Amino acid sequence: MSRQALRQRRAAMRKPNLPSGNRPEARSLFHYASPIMSPANTARNLASLKLAGVAVLVGAAAGAGAILFWFVVAEIQGLLYAAGPTNLHSAAAGLPWWQLLLVPAVGGLAIGQFVHRYMIERRPQGVADVIEAAALRGGHLSPRNGLAAALVSAASIGCGASVGREGPIVHLGATLGSWLARRLRIPQGQVRRLIGCGVAAGIAASFNAPIAGAVFAIEVVIGKYTLHSFAPVAISTVIGTSVSRLYYGSEPALSIPEHAATSLAQIPVYALLGILSAGVAIAFLRSVELSQDLFERLRCPARFRPALAGIGVGALAIVVPQVLGVGYETTSLALDELLSLELLLAILLAKLIASGLCLGGGFGGGVFSPSLFLGAMVGGAFGVIFESIYPEASAGYSAYTIVGMGAVAGAVLGAPLSTTLIVFEMTGDYALTLAVMLATITSSILVNDVWGRTFFRWQLERRGIELSFGQAEQLAGQLRMAELMSRDVALVALSATRDEIAEALGKGAPVYVVDDKGRFAGMIGWEGLWGAGSDATAADIAEQVAVLSVDDDLVRAITLSGLERATAFPVVPPGDEGGVAGFVTVKKIMNAYQGVLDRVVREERSFGD
Repeated sequence: MSRQALRQRRAAMRKPNLPSGNRPEARSLFHYASPIMSPANTARNLASLKLAGVAVLVGAAAGAGAILFWFVVAEIQGLLYAAGPTNLHSAAAGLPWWQLLLVPAVGGLAIGQFVHRYMIERRPQGVADVIEAAALRGGHLSPRNGLAAALVSAASIGCGASVGREGPIVHLGATLGSWLARRLRIPQGQVRRLIGCGVAAGIAASFNAPIAGAVFAIEVVIGKYTLHSFAPVAISTVIGTSVSRLYYGSEPALSIPEHAATSLAQIPVYALLGILSAGVAIAFLRSVELSQDLFERLRCPARFRPALAGIGVGALAIVVPQVLGVGYETTSLALDELLSLELLLAILLAKLIASGLCLGGGFGGGVFSPSLFLGAMVGGAFGVIFESIYPEASAGYSAYTIVGMGAVAGAVLGAPLSTTLIVFEMTGDYALTLAVMLATITSSILVNDVWGRTFFRWQLERRGIELSFGQAEQLAGQLRMAELMSRDVALVALSATRDEIAEALGKGAPVYVVDDKGRFAGMIGWEGLWGAGSDATAADIAEQVAVLSVDDDLVRAITLSGLERATAFPVVPPGDEGGVAGFVTVKKIMNAYQGVLDRVVREERSFGD
């Protein structure tokens, strides 16, 4: 074989002679990049960039909203008590008794009238409403109601109500996130992320704690972690913190003094403090519940309840002025170890009563600050007692004060992780953070076992909302038969003849029988009419069937459909009003539930993208 033939043979072995349609073509970099640059991926990337941009706006708006909220509170306190945001208690101690009594009472009267006239549901709103909106309303929060709620809370704190400022700031931030999402036409499934952005930025701006703000939004409001949900929340948190620091500086909301080192040998001590903190948290939750029950038993109109609560707070403030307002001044004194055991215990008891009255009586405001306050008092008292018994083993009572703050607040809010992170970002003390984590987890477990829910879940349960049922069941529970029923029915009297019934059936609408008082007495179909004698009346032919009320929800309708062999159910007015309002078919009930399931799936898919 010649050299030329050998080369051709080897070439043929290296490169098979493929048909022209199967020959591989040279592939450029654009060929491999084409899946990344596909229209679907490009649209998804642009949507992510848009969401990140909106997260920046939400963070800036929430940070600015927090600053404005604090400013309004300070102005009201200065007007009513001649006090600044950090010296309310010391200023109140020098005021005449009648002023301490009248300011919260008159302020409560004005707040009650405002809420009754301008708030959509005629009650203050807070974090529980944000959780409800995120879980059941696709993140929708009314901007008008949100601004009104912020004003109510600012006025409540300004006139001395024993409530917190963080809850209102969370609600305001979430409202801003919801409003921006609608204005910029963000997809429905992503609105929850943006209200989470507002929540995170509000917490971060309040405590100068960006990590804790992001975790709080995931832990309490959004309820699940994905990378796509966390990214915009983190962006908003950073922006909200930056806006707050530009105005207030980088110092935390509470200055933490120097304290002794915490050793692992003190773990049992901090666990004991967690148990005591759980008792205080339960007492706090119970005081709010008892206060609400008391006002309801008194049959006091809701618009006058804040005034009565204000009288109670004012009477307490005459003796213990530390119950007024947010309480950061007294908390700082406890951290600096400047309060005696007797005063710590007296303030603890008075604050429990005052906070219960205010939160149960209709003042606007949150529970974060009262929880921190109560935790500081119980932690400080524990530290004084322990230091007097075992001075050589004590870490200094300021350390126990910090641990108590985290343990009570984490248990009340149901947010042990974010509360621990707040303490860590405020102290920078890793060893103390371990102690806070232990006490907070201990307290949270005990409160959950005894009380069974967090403060926010309890608020929702009082309104008939049980989030543990799942989103689909909750949405189905909000859909009433009045929205699904058809009103095209034919009614006949008990004395109606066979011919009259046949005429009514011929119109194609369901035929229902009513008695002399117009109350439902049964239904008649063609089968029943055919089997009846010529002289039969509606009273003889009517068939008793299960009915639904116009107030029954979709869950009740689905349950009844599974128990009864029927194709439709008559829908009657509530109570003893009588009559037949309409009817609803089983097919429409099932279609409505399928629509609920489709909505949940769409939101979950959009949320995870």
